[in-house]
Amino acid sequence: MLRRLYHEQPESFAFTPANLEWAKGQIAKYPEGRQASAVIPLLWRSQEQEGWVTKPAIEEIGRMLGMAYIRVLEVATFYFMFQLQPTGSVAVVQVCGTTTCMICGSGDLIRVCKEKIAPRPHEISADGKFCWEEVECLGACSNAPMVQIGKDFYEDLTGERLGEIIDSIRAGEIPTPGPQNGRFSSEPLGGPVALAGARDIDMNASVLLATRIGDTVKRITGDEMDARTAVGSGATKPRISRPAESAPTTDAAQVTPTPDVGQVAPQTLSAPIGDRPDDLKLIKGVGPELERMLHGLGFFHFSQLGSWTPEEVAWVDAHMEGFHGRIEREGWVEQARQLANEGETPHSGKKIRLDE
Repeated sequence: MLRRLYHEQPESFAFTPANLEWAKGQIAKYPEGRQASAVIPLLWRSQEQEGWVTKPAIEEIGRMLGMAYIRVLEVATFYFMFQLQPTGSVAVVQVCGTTTCMICGSGDLIRVCKEKIAPRPHEISADGKFCWEEVECLGACSNAPMVQIGKDFYEDLTGERLGEIIDSIRAGEIPTPGPQNGRFSSEPLGGPVALAGARDIDMNASVLLATRIGDTVKRITGDEMDARTAVGSGATKPRISRPAESAPTTDAAQVTPTPDVGQVAPQTLSAPIGDRPDDLKLIKGVGPELERMLHGLGFFHFSQLGSWTPEEVAWVDAHMEGFHGRIEREGWVEQARQLANEGETPHSGKKIRLDE
């Protein structure tokens, strides 16, 4: 399919200040001379900010990355995830039409989009809020049929349910994403046959995160950024915002997230002191994945973990999807305090000797 830039273009493009800091952080991930590797993240962020990829955005990104404009255009036209024409002000509804979804009823979803949004793909609805398109496989075949709206998947859909979702979003609500037929995740329709033990959460990790941060159909301004986004030297690291909360302020050295009720947010860092993080894996119960999660939350040193109060432990625990209860169960605070003061625990000593 031939993809061209839209015939009407805005006069200019500029990232918001927060998005510009984010973009600089993405560029800083790559060594000198390899800045062009950031072209896809920057194109994506420009689309999240504006709703579509414009010619001025392509030119600005080319300037930022030292790329010929045609090279940036080649990327934007090659990947169908980039919208090259204006979109609805609220959301693009992307209906998966590949084999599994087609067999399971994606035709009904397309019919609803035609009725509730516009008769043709990419045509903006009368109220200016929506447009829709049929896309190739989105990788949720076990939960077919499904659509992607904003950043979230709505799965196990019927035409009636999709209509309700569109109406809710049109009214300013954000329906809970994920399976829409009562399934927890992608287990068999008759119920799980493996890993069937009791769960301590009502939502799977993806739905829980989307619901917690409210990072769905809204346009991205930069203050919603995930703290786990890597940033370059000197760049700030904004926190995730939640529904009905104002965006928390950020500081180049520290980030103080907004605490939940009954919890106290610990003091965090945007980067390790001296760019030398402690090896948090020396704490029993912390592996590479948990270490990355702790870094993403702004914790790099034993002294930070060792100073947590019970209220701060509760805050961190609430932000560790899939690992709730691990901090107290493994005694992280006591271990971290000992490592900060004495440099070793029985567990860390064994690990160091094994590594040697």
